[in-house]
Amino acid sequence: MLIGVLAGGRGQRMGGRDKAALLAPGGAEALLPRLLRLCRELDLQAVVVGGAHAADVPLLPDEPAGIGPLGGLAALLAHAGERPALALACDLPYLGAELLARLAHAPSRAAVLAPRDRGSGKWQPLFARYDSPRVLPELRAAITAGTRSFQQLLGRLAVEDLVLSEAEHAQLRDWDSPDDMR
Repeated sequence: MLIGVLAGGRGQRMGGRDKAALLAPGGAEALLPRLLRLCRELDLQAVVVGGAHAADVPLLPDEPAGIGPLGGLAALLAHAGERPALALACDLPYLGAELLARLAHAPSRAAVLAPRDRGSGKWQPLFARYDSPRVLPELRAAITAGTRSFQQLLGRLAVEDLVLSEAEHAQLRDWDSPDDMR
């Protein structure tokens, strides 16, 4: 099992601030080191995708660069090879180890295991487990066809819903703008 923390965003909605370097609630740890610590605690191998803050883990460039997070997912799945891969957004300040372990180990035969957002019903592609050998060819075909949307990609794949409790759903609250940090 490989976990990729996607950290390559430009932080435009955060006023250019690097989300991976923002301090998690409580102010003791930045978001990226916090997620990497959770991975180590669960004995899960991690890589950072698209960012510059690799610390003691491998750093993968987006593949291809410049197309957004789908390029990060392609790099992660290519690096994973035959292993399943978990894709995590770097801005998940409330994610706990128990929920991360649940995503990593929940039984599923689908190409993708992901929860749905309660408000929009959309899949949560950056808290998801991917069957790398099944998803990567579809992802590359989608990128070649000009797709830049995770929802369009997931519409081409068998996705199983990881049903979350209200408390688990709250752990996936991310930080997209300064207002989200309040």
